[in-house]
Amino acid sequence: MDSISEFSLWKTISYTIFYSSLFFPTGLFAAEIDVESLEQQVRNTEIAFAQTMADRDFVAFKKFVSRDTVFLSGKSPSRGRDQVENLWKAYYQEEKAPFSWRPETVVVLASGNLALSTGPVFDRSGNLTQYFTSTWRQEEPGVWRIIFDKGDRACEPDK
Repeated sequence: MDSISEFSLWKTISYTIFYSSLFFPTGLFAAEIDVESLEQQVRNTEIAFAQTMADRDFVAFKKFVSRDTVFLSGKSPSRGRDQVENLWKAYYQEEKAPFSWRPETVVVLASGNLALSTGPVFDRSGNLTQYFTSTWRQEEPGVWRIIFDKGDRACEPDK
Protein backbone atom coordinates (compact mmCIF):
# COMPACT_ATOMS: atom_id res chain seq x y z
CA MET A 1 0.00 0.00 0.00
CA ASP A 2 1.46 3.38 -0.93
CA SER A 3 1.52 6.34 1.46
CA ILE A 4 -1.32 8.16 -0.36
CA SER A 5 -3.58 5.09 -0.02
CA GLU A 6 -2.67 4.73 3.67
CA PHE A 7 -3.44 8.38 4.28
CA SER A 8 -6.79 8.03 2.51
CA LEU A 9 -7.63 4.94 4.54
CA TRP A 10 -6.81 6.66 7.87
CA LYS A 11 -8.67 9.77 6.78
CA THR A 12 -11.76 7.68 5.96
CA ILE A 13 -11.55 5.83 9.29
CA SER A 14 -11.11 9.10 11.21
CA TYR A 15 -14.11 10.70 9.51
CA THR A 16 -16.20 7.60 10.13
CA ILE A 17 -15.37 7.57 13.84
CA PHE A 18 -15.94 11.32 14.18
CA TYR A 19 -19.31 11.37 12.41
CA SER A 20 -20.44 8.17 14.11
CA SER A 21 -19.80 9.78 17.48
CA LEU A 22 -22.08 12.68 16.52
CA PHE A 23 -24.99 10.44 15.64
CA PHE A 24 -24.40 7.61 18.09
CA PRO A 25 -23.33 8.99 21.48
CA THR A 26 -21.26 6.59 23.54
CA GLY A 27 -24.10 6.24 26.04
CA LEU A 28 -26.01 4.25 23.46
CA PHE A 29 -23.22 1.68 23.33
CA ALA A 30 -22.62 1.49 27.07
CA ALA A 31 -24.55 -1.02 29.14
CA GLU A 32 -27.40 0.58 31.02
CA ILE A 33 -26.61 0.61 34.74
CA ASP A 34 -29.48 -0.38 36.98
CA VAL A 35 -28.70 1.76 40.02
CA GLU A 36 -31.70 0.47 42.00
CA SER A 37 -30.58 -3.12 41.56
CA LEU A 38 -27.04 -2.22 42.63
CA GLU A 39 -28.38 -0.37 45.67
CA GLN A 40 -30.23 -3.53 46.66
CA GLN A 41 -27.01 -5.54 46.19
CA VAL A 42 -25.15 -3.15 48.50
CA ARG A 43 -28.01 -3.17 51.04
CA ASN A 44 -27.92 -6.99 51.05
CA THR A 45 -24.13 -6.91 51.36
CA GLU A 46 -24.30 -4.52 54.33
CA ILE A 47 -26.92 -6.73 56.00
CA ALA A 48 -24.75 -9.82 55.45
CA PHE A 49 -21.73 -7.91 56.78
CA ALA A 50 -23.66 -7.01 59.95
CA GLN A 51 -24.85 -10.60 60.26
CA THR A 52 -21.23 -11.73 60.66
CA MET A 53 -21.25 -9.91 64.01
CA ALA A 54 -24.53 -11.47 65.11
CA ASP A 55 -23.29 -14.92 64.05
CA ARG A 56 -19.88 -14.31 65.66
CA ASP A 57 -18.27 -15.30 62.32
CA PHE A 58 -14.96 -13.47 62.01
CA VAL A 59 -13.91 -15.49 58.95
CA ALA A 60 -17.02 -14.23 57.11
CA PHE A 61 -16.33 -10.66 58.30
CA LYS A 62 -12.93 -10.69 56.58
CA LYS A 63 -14.51 -11.47 53.19
CA PHE A 64 -16.24 -8.07 53.15
CA VAL A 65 -13.07 -6.03 53.75
CA SER A 66 -11.09 -4.74 50.78
CA ARG A 67 -7.33 -5.20 50.94
CA ASP A 68 -6.76 -1.43 50.87
CA THR A 69 -9.55 -0.46 53.24
CA VAL A 70 -9.41 2.35 55.79
CA PHE A 71 -11.47 2.21 58.99
CA LEU A 72 -11.68 5.47 60.89
CA SER A 73 -12.15 4.70 64.54
CA GLY A 74 -10.14 5.58 67.58
CA LYS A 75 -7.30 8.09 67.44
CA SER A 76 -5.81 6.99 64.14
CA PRO A 77 -7.11 5.21 61.05
CA SER A 78 -6.61 1.50 60.53
CA ARG A 79 -5.18 1.10 57.04
CA GLY A 80 -5.37 -2.11 55.06
CA ARG A 81 -7.10 -5.41 55.65
CA ASP A 82 -4.54 -6.67 58.17
CA GLN A 83 -4.84 -3.67 60.50
CA VAL A 84 -8.65 -3.72 60.32
CA GLU A 85 -8.77 -7.43 61.02
CA ASN A 86 -6.45 -7.02 64.00
CA LEU A 87 -8.65 -4.24 65.37
CA TRP A 88 -11.96 -6.03 64.80
CA LYS A 89 -10.88 -9.50 65.94
CA ALA A 90 -11.57 -8.51 69.55
CA TYR A 91 -15.20 -7.71 68.72
CA TYR A 92 -15.71 -11.34 67.69
CA GLN A 93 -14.16 -12.95 70.79
CA GLU A 94 -17.06 -12.67 73.23
CA GLU A 95 -20.03 -15.01 73.15
CA LYS A 96 -22.47 -12.13 72.67
CA ALA A 97 -22.00 -9.42 70.06
CA PRO A 98 -20.96 -6.10 71.63
CA PHE A 99 -22.99 -4.15 69.03
CA SER A 100 -25.11 -4.46 65.92
CA TRP A 101 -25.92 -2.25 62.96
CA ARG A 102 -28.24 -2.02 59.97
CA PRO A 103 -28.35 0.08 56.83
CA GLU A 104 -30.96 2.81 56.55
CA THR A 105 -29.70 4.62 53.48
CA VAL A 106 -27.84 3.12 50.53
CA VAL A 107 -26.83 5.01 47.39
CA VAL A 108 -24.76 3.97 44.38
CA LEU A 109 -22.95 6.21 41.90
CA ALA A 110 -24.38 6.27 38.38
CA SER A 111 -21.13 4.62 37.24
CA GLY A 112 -22.10 1.61 39.37
CA ASN A 113 -18.73 1.09 41.03
CA LEU A 114 -18.99 2.94 44.37
CA ALA A 115 -21.68 3.02 47.01
CA LEU A 116 -22.36 4.55 50.39
CA SER A 117 -24.36 2.99 53.20
CA THR A 118 -25.26 4.55 56.50
CA GLY A 119 -27.39 3.64 59.48
CA PRO A 120 -27.67 3.16 63.22
CA VAL A 121 -25.40 1.17 65.52
CA PHE A 122 -26.84 -0.34 68.72
CA ASP A 123 -25.15 -1.60 71.87
CA ARG A 124 -25.89 -5.14 73.06
CA SER A 125 -28.94 -3.84 74.97
CA GLY A 126 -30.39 -2.34 71.80
CA ASN A 127 -29.65 1.29 72.64
CA LEU A 128 -28.65 3.59 69.80
CA THR A 129 -25.01 4.61 70.30
CA GLN A 130 -23.64 5.59 66.88
CA TYR A 131 -24.28 5.98 63.20
CA PHE A 132 -21.98 4.33 60.71
CA THR A 133 -21.04 5.46 57.23
CA SER A 134 -19.41 2.96 54.89
CA THR A 135 -18.12 3.29 51.36
CA TRP A 136 -18.29 0.16 49.22
CA ARG A 137 -16.47 -0.60 45.98
CA GLN A 138 -17.63 -3.18 43.47
CA GLU A 139 -14.43 -5.16 43.02
CA GLU A 140 -15.91 -7.63 40.56
CA PRO A 141 -19.46 -8.08 39.28
CA GLY A 142 -21.75 -8.53 42.28
CA VAL A 143 -18.89 -8.43 44.81
CA TRP A 144 -18.86 -5.34 47.03
CA ARG A 145 -16.12 -4.75 49.59
CA ILE A 146 -15.84 -2.01 52.14
CA ILE A 147 -13.13 0.57 51.48
CA PHE A 148 -13.98 3.26 54.06
CA ASP A 149 -15.84 2.93 57.34
CA LYS A 150 -16.51 5.47 60.05
CA GLY A 151 -18.73 5.57 63.10
CA ASP A 152 -19.94 8.74 64.75
CA ARG A 153 -21.56 9.06 68.17
CA ALA A 154 -25.30 9.43 68.09
CA CYS A 155 -26.56 12.78 69.31
CA GLU A 156 -28.83 12.92 72.31
CA PRO A 157 -32.44 13.45 71.22
CA ASP A 158 -34.01 16.81 71.96
CA LYS A 159 -36.24 16.69 75.04
